[in-house]
Amino acid sequence: MTSQTAPNGTVPTPDQIRQAPKVLLHDHLDGGLRPGTVVELARETGYSDLPETDPDKLGIWFHEAADSGSLERYLETFRHTVGVMQTREALVRVARECAEDLAEDGVVYAEVRYAPEQHLEGGLSLEEVVEAVNEGFRQGERLARENGRRIRVGALLTAMRHAARALEIAELANRYRDAGVVGFDIAGAEAGYPPTRHLDAFEYLKRENNHFTIHAGEAFGLPSIWQALQWCGADRLGHGVRIIDDIEIREDGSVALGRLASYVRDKRIPLELCPSSNLQTGAASSYAEHPIGLLRRLHFRATVNTDNRLMSHTTMSQEFEHLVDAFGYTLDDLQWFTVNAMKSAFIPFDERLAMINDVLKPGYAQLKSEWLFRQAVSTSGSVETEG
Repeated sequence: MTSQTAPNGTVPTPDQIRQAPKVLLHDHLDGGLRPGTVVELARETGYSDLPETDPDKLGIWFHEAADSGSLERYLETFRHTVGVMQTREALVRVARECAEDLAEDGVVYAEVRYAPEQHLEGGLSLEEVVEAVNEGFRQGERLARENGRRIRVGALLTAMRHAARALEIAELANRYRDAGVVGFDIAGAEAGYPPTRHLDAFEYLKRENNHFTIHAGEAFGLPSIWQALQWCGADRLGHGVRIIDDIEIREDGSVALGRLASYVRDKRIPLELCPSSNLQTGAASSYAEHPIGLLRRLHFRATVNTDNRLMSHTTMSQEFEHLVDAFGYTLDDLQWFTVNAMKSAFIPFDERLAMINDVLKPGYAQLKSEWLFRQAVSTSGSVETEG
């Protein structure tokens, strides 16, 4: 089962996909709240601007509001989640539930990002924000373990690209790099806010031998990717889906890579692809048309991610299910995406290797062995009937 198109009977079931160990590199803390938690925190903190106070209706509102085809409109929905995340207690709870929800979905390693500068309205300091979120992640890890699930969560500290605090947040990420923070990111609307506005932050992180990813190539095209890599030195590309603009599919079906696309593939630069989110923001028209299919065939370092689970009404399992439906992927393909992600994580090499060899590969091997035994039983049963 090593081909990218599954023969009959090898397509994983939704249950197998949920059981499979998964790795998540691109998930926003303020984009993954439970609707019920948003409602309760709004009541507790006095936030009065929610468009709906019924959790079910609110969940639908978030999804529909984000499903606009515009990145700018998509980003507007975060006003409400960030609005209820202004106290220490709220941050601890949201981070704890994030870890629990991911573990319940079979995620064994996650890097979850958030912007500390957006959580200061209640009087918290940047350091208090980071410590509250870290505490919540540790609580969530413990609760998941008590419920028979294992997960490790690292934080990515995000600076908003339209603001002017990137260096300050980069220094914050560096101070907490051995206390739960694994790297740095910039996010927000790409158009008009190139990553080169924050060169001082990236130069600082490189001097400190620290890791960072950059939102690039989502709503904006190849110049955004080029700047993120060649000017800023990003380790990974947040989304990076517009690299497809540098790939030509000829009439005879052959494929030609431009120099930037070749560089990204040759250098094994990880792409943090988020299929459902890309459909919402207009970066792709359907799962079947999403560039991930071609990028997988061309062996780019493609990874699968959720981006914002609340706004996209998604999970890692659902992202994989969509890709299985669209491309006929097997468990081997899902393992390929998952190992890609683990290779690209911002934790030390020996820890990544241990996760791959001791958690991911055995997990997928177990699922594939179960499929083989089911096939054997099915074949044996049919032979006995014929006899």
